[in-house]
Amino acid sequence: MSEELQKELKQINRSMSNGSTLPQKIEEEIEEIGRQKKFNQKQKQRFIEEVQKFYLKSRFQPGETVGIIAAQSISEPATQMTMRTYHFAGSAGIRVTYGLPRLIEIFDAKREPETPVMTVYLNKSFNSRETARVMAEEIVEKSIEDVTRRVSINLNEGTIEIEPTDLKRVGTIIKAIKDEMKELNVKDKGKKISVSPKSEMEIKELQKIKEKLLKIHVSGMRGISNAVVRREGEEWIINTIGSNLEEVMQIKEVNEERTVTNNIHEVAQVLGIEAARNMVISEALKTLQEQGLDVNITHVMLVSDVMAMTGEIQSIGRYGVAGAQTSVLARAAFEETIKHLVRASIRNEVDNFEGIFENVMVGQVIPSGTGMFDLVAQFKEEESKQ
Repeated sequence: MSEELQKELKQINRSMSNGSTLPQKIEEEIEEIGRQKKFNQKQKQRFIEEVQKFYLKSRFQPGETVGIIAAQSISEPATQMTMRTYHFAGSAGIRVTYGLPRLIEIFDAKREPETPVMTVYLNKSFNSRETARVMAEEIVEKSIEDVTRRVSINLNEGTIEIEPTDLKRVGTIIKAIKDEMKELNVKDKGKKISVSPKSEMEIKELQKIKEKLLKIHVSGMRGISNAVVRREGEEWIINTIGSNLEEVMQIKEVNEERTVTNNIHEVAQVLGIEAARNMVISEALKTLQEQGLDVNITHVMLVSDVMAMTGEIQSIGRYGVAGAQTSVLARAAFEETIKHLVRASIRNEVDNFEGIFENVMVGQVIPSGTGMFDLVAQFKEEESKQ
């Protein structure tokens, strides 16, 4: 047992011996809130009673199978979920995956969500419609295809001609092409940009180059394909299709403490594993609540803790938490039974029957509840013999 855990247990025991049902840390927080809210003695006592009620209700007995209860509590209401999408307000009609597909995305820790989105909040000093509109325009990714009127192949000269919609972007387009495709010659011809290979090419090869040119990134942030400005109370918020949290948070107008993305792996990369864990909790609860399903947050917190305990977000499935179990039979009972049993026999693996599933499979008492204890007794006859 760690020193920190021993210290915490001593504090709890000390609190219990003083006639309190709350740990010392919670009592200190109650005192702090009482001072902030300026509670009188009667209000403070009522507050303590309410906290005690919730604290006792949230505790679980030693040996309780909290994992199975959490799985049941989430999966039972999830069977009532529908396969549908949620629409943001706005003329762009941003469609975001919700319902069961989104819940599967979260717990499977999908690397890229089907519809990655960001909610960008602005700092108070920049909170205006005009600022939000200009910023939304600037962060949307634009390729050559988006900023040109026409891209054609000149068969006489063997070149590709690009006609920009705005002549102010000519320099930017030329620079983007030179950075991305150094093997091409690029010339500014007034209202057009001429792109030619350094050696003669057939029409098919020119066509391939043309397709590559159209996809070259010119401005905005990579990954953000659309943005919608909307008002929420007194705030102007930008909702985006696509996500690039790291770059967006570097903009001075953006409130980096509130800006979020639904891409959990991106949150882990930019803000760390704790932020990603919190994102799993908030996204799962939001998905359930959006369809009127009430699941206690403690069950979702337990699942998120298991997903994040290794320092990176793992899926619950065969390639994550379930597949990493030490028990051979527990892995085999989940999925790919033959593969796990054959691999375990080749590697000479041993199952110590320390979990619940493997003991149920062979008909033994499970190591939880009263089954997690062994009774050891020393009788008088044995004492006299010794």
